[in-house]
Amino acid sequence: MRLKYVMSEVMVGLWRNVTMTVAMIITMAVSLTMLGASGLIYAQVKDMKAYYYDKIEVAIFLKPEITDDQRTTLEGSLKSDPLVREVIYESKDEAFKKFQTMFSDVPAVVDAVKPGQLPESFRVGLKNPEQYQAVREAYVGKDGVDQIIDQRNLLEKIFNILGSVQTMALVAASVMAIAALLLVGNTIQVAAYSKRREVAVMKLVGASNWFIQAPFVLEAVVAGVLGSIIGFGALALGKVLLLDGSLSELTDLLTPLSWSKVLVMLPLMALAGTLVSSITAWVTLRFYLRV
Repeated sequence: MRLKYVMSEVMVGLWRNVTMTVAMIITMAVSLTMLGASGLIYAQVKDMKAYYYDKIEVAIFLKPEITDDQRTTLEGSLKSDPLVREVIYESKDEAFKKFQTMFSDVPAVVDAVKPGQLPESFRVGLKNPEQYQAVREAYVGKDGVDQIIDQRNLLEKIFNILGSVQTMALVAASVMAIAALLLVGNTIQVAAYSKRREVAVMKLVGASNWFIQAPFVLEAVVAGVLGSIIGFGALALGKVLLLDGSLSELTDLLTPLSWSKVLVMLPLMALAGTLVSSITAWVTLRFYLRV
């Protein structure tokens, strides 16, 4: 009987302040969407780092006047180096063909470079990309070595940009969370004020604190759960329409975002929405109702 009364009061309360309830649900949805998006971005950046760092190559460009002995000695040193995973020699002709393939869509750039102008090089895969500096210091002064370039420098710039996007998403989610907290607190105050006489009567007849507070807290919890469901729907649409749709051409750059990672955000968002809304409602009632 008590549970039936509490649930009926929850439904009445949600409908009585329907506009504020809708506003609370939308605010929670936006906040949780940003929170879920930032979580997915964090996981995606982590996966991309693991994927691309494993494929990083150190390019050791050779001088035009390098001798066969110097080239052979350098290749032997690289292959016997415990930090090196693999060594691939790229001749001038191979470098030119690779250049033609990469810039096939820009004929003017291809025509500006002649065969033999691109240097020969060793493409070195490292066992641990973090040890690039040690490899560079070991070979930067070797005979025949012209320049050493690490692909990680370019990737770090990309990951820094993605990290900035992640930070912006977290900041936006924090701002929206504060707005949601204020809106939940305000909605609960309005609901409690509209039922102040009923609350006073329940106090007089000895109703317990949880019995008085339960309908108000559950109103906030329902709003939080609905907001998390809407927010999850927004994330799912984002994956279908953006990552699997208009941005699908970037699959060569972006690692795939699996549905398992998206689905795991639903319980996390629901938990966050439930905790935030219920705690905010409970704290508000402790100060407002003085029960």
